[in-house]
Amino acid sequence: MTKNNDLRLIMVIGLSFIICHLSFTPVGAQNVPLVYDVENTGSKFPLPVMSAPEQLPVIRELPDALEGVSSFADWSRRRSDIGHLIQHYGIGRKPSVASQQVKARMEGDTLVVDVTVGKETLTLKSQIRYPKVGQLPYALMIGTDMIALPRQLFEDKPIATATFTSAQVNDYKQFGKHHDRGEHHFDRLYPELKDNGAYSEWAWGMSRLIDGLQQLGPEVTKIDTKHIGVTGCSYAGKMALYCGAFDERIALTIAQEPGGGGAAAWRKSHELTLEGKKLEDIDKTDYHWFLESQKESFRGDSVYRLPYDQHELCAMVCPRALLLLGNPDYEWLADGSMEVSAQAAHQVWQRFGIADRMSWSIVGGHGHCQLPQNQWPIVSSFIDRFLLERSATMP
Repeated sequence: MTKNNDLRLIMVIGLSFIICHLSFTPVGAQNVPLVYDVENTGSKFPLPVMSAPEQLPVIRELPDALEGVSSFADWSRRRSDIGHLIQHYGIGRKPSVASQQVKARMEGDTLVVDVTVGKETLTLKSQIRYPKVGQLPYALMIGTDMIALPRQLFEDKPIATATFTSAQVNDYKQFGKHHDRGEHHFDRLYPELKDNGAYSEWAWGMSRLIDGLQQLGPEVTKIDTKHIGVTGCSYAGKMALYCGAFDERIALTIAQEPGGGGAAAWRKSHELTLEGKKLEDIDKTDYHWFLESQKESFRGDSVYRLPYDQHELCAMVCPRALLLLGNPDYEWLADGSMEVSAQAAHQVWQRFGIADRMSWSIVGGHGHCQLPQNQWPIVSSFIDRFLLERSATMP
């Protein structure tokens, strides 16, 4: 491990030690919820004004995530505005779904959810793996396509696990055969949204699984819907972040090595690219994941006209729990940009007196999506605190 990575590790462990010894409910945070029972508390607010990209102002620094926010009561409106900006300029619309459009059932240990829009129905399935310890109902960790976190972090804990299979909604993948825009299962339901990026559609699918869990209730599913987590790594780390940001029923989001287009600030990545870094920036990401118009409108120096940045995607998780995990050995992941985003996003949690609900850990010396043991303590502490509501201390 390099000296820089050694220093990072010392800083991360030190930060983790401080965070894990904070009181679980900080002073002033008693009335700030840990999670909600609705997908979007801001659904009542109108759309913000959307300008044409060329008419947007140039913003060199990261936009202010707390613009217009003077108290926690203002946050739902601000969060709603940020979400609309990200959908409009970045990923495409995540459509809302009425409760009567969702029908759920259990087939053995498999959750089955039918979503009907017009004359079309899409079926989602996810097997739930129940723990051998603890009492009903169980907390649940959902992996986006898989859980890359070591299984040891869940062993001997009363936490069920499941997988959201993204191909059931949008089967795009970077390698191998897949459908193109307009040909995915999601597009049968919403043909008018065929230009969407995959991340809006995958977030939509995750929310429908949670609809099903809520509809059936803990007596049928054995799941405590107030303690749902989501996690994924790499492209699926981005997916986990978008799912957690756009559904307030998710109590804990762990985005592992999400790279550019996830937590990494587009602006900072652009600057690092100009310095010669080879990383995933707004010009060099996979545009099946995003609106193609994002690249057309915000490529190169035009990124400074983007009215938001990825720190605000992270901030949308607030007041719920968020942990970002990085690996600086892979330059492409743009972890320098993620760290800039994390610092900026953390100010939102700090403003509301709940700074201990968000953190990040960037540690090298391991393979991609292979969480090293020196990151296990901070991950375990977030799982214990926000899925099990146990106080946690570092060993």
